[in-house]
Amino acid sequence: MFDQAEDKSFQTERRKESKKLASEQDDAKPEKESAASKRMDDIAFVSNDDLPDPVLGMTVSSGTVVIKKDTSNLIGISIGGGAPLCPCLYIVQVFDGTPAAREGTLQSGDELLGVNGVSVKGKTKVEVAKMIQSATEEVMIHYNKLHADPTQGETLDIVLKKMKHRLVERMSSSTADTLGLSRAILCNDSLVKRLQELERTETMYKGLVDHARRMLKAHFDVLQTYQAFGNIFASISVREPQPRASEAFRIFGELHRNMEKDGIKMIKTLKPILADMGTYLHKAIPDTKLTVKRYADAKFSYLSYCLKIKEMDDEEHGYAAIQEPLYRVETGNYEYRLILRCRQEARLKFAKLRSDVLEKIELLECKHARDLASQLRKFIEGLATLASETVERLESIPNLFPIEVDLKASAFQYKSAIKFQAEEYTDEEIPQAEEAIEQVETAKSAQPKTTGDLEQSSGTDVSGQLLGGFEEIDLNKGTSACPSEHDLLNELGLAGIDLSVGSKPISHNLMDDLLVPELFK
Repeated sequence: MFDQAEDKSFQTERRKESKKLASEQDDAKPEKESAASKRMDDIAFVSNDDLPDPVLGMTVSSGTVVIKKDTSNLIGISIGGGAPLCPCLYIVQVFDGTPAAREGTLQSGDELLGVNGVSVKGKTKVEVAKMIQSATEEVMIHYNKLHADPTQGETLDIVLKKMKHRLVERMSSSTADTLGLSRAILCNDSLVKRLQELERTETMYKGLVDHARRMLKAHFDVLQTYQAFGNIFASISVREPQPRASEAFRIFGELHRNMEKDGIKMIKTLKPILADMGTYLHKAIPDTKLTVKRYADAKFSYLSYCLKIKEMDDEEHGYAAIQEPLYRVETGNYEYRLILRCRQEARLKFAKLRSDVLEKIELLECKHARDLASQLRKFIEGLATLASETVERLESIPNLFPIEVDLKASAFQYKSAIKFQAEEYTDEEIPQAEEAIEQVETAKSAQPKTTGDLEQSSGTDVSGQLLGGFEEIDLNKGTSACPSEHDLLNELGLAGIDLSVGSKPISHNLMDDLLVPELFK
């Protein structure tokens, strides 16, 4: 009986202890919940802290994001601000290819409020970095999203910095240092060499196209001479009474006409090659240059923001060195955070345009390497074909010369517009001249009158003509069925080329066109 009483009393005590423990646990739960809610209230209080005035039109909104860490135990952000100078901590930069960049929520200029539910108010940036590193796999970041208008950050100072970068781009480093021009540069920029290669390629294509067009224009002028020779010999053959001489002149004139036709055919064959080279020069390269121009503007904007941030950092360090407060830092450093956001967006635009430029330059280089050799080969083959056909035509005709022709007695009496007048005559020379004139007139009166003499007596002067009938031939006029020389030049794409003027030196610089500001043009 005594043992049973002890067992009952022991069970009763255990029940009392379990009830007491349960009541203590129930009392501890509200305490934990109240502590967690208090901690979140602290973070919420910080996030909802009213700004004294909207700075540069910027507003904030709170949020929370969970970011998974990478193998290096980092999330890929750099932190600025914090105690003891700045009342808030903010993101300076989000690095490419990191978990924070892939997640895409956090941006430069956003304010950090807490890490894993712990407020970061009053902490230094080193302490916050250790808090992030102490997390295992995931980090919960409480933040204030900064809503900023990038146009508010593009101040007159940024515009002047862009202009300065355009000018410094064409200077050497020593010259810029001597002038005291501060600037930001891209280290090991491979695109500079690619742009220089594009400039050399453009210069080479300009020289090739100009030289090819001038050479074809010279061929065209020679072909017009062939045609004129052919017309003249054809006219001579029609008026030549000797059959053998007439046939020789006809064959010789027809040969020159055929040479002119072969040459025009060759130029028409080579015209598409020049058109392809012109398309590359006047369409593909200018399109790439326009993209490069937009890239250069984005590049100078990005470098200007980088230089502005460096100047603001130097200003903060200078005030901190003399232990003087800086107003913008003490009030949340919103101007600095706005420039950080502008730099991030300028960098994104710069990176996109840079990839576009590299892609277009790569396509241009591939087209240049693939097409130029075949174009030059076709061009040379066209000229070689014309030369071989001309040789075949010359070898195919029989030996035409020498030939016999009938000439008039006055054939070699050429018409001269300049009348010779002697300055002084002696008494002995005058009778001799009169006697010579009388002898010539006597010889003419003794000869029978020809058709030319009858024309001369009727008032027509034909003494200066080699053969009769040339006054009916106008070499400047073609037949009605043939196009004029101007129309033919337009058809062949050779109009406007003056071979009497030397080719212009190609001094146009691609980088000058891209870097000189519009107000200087």
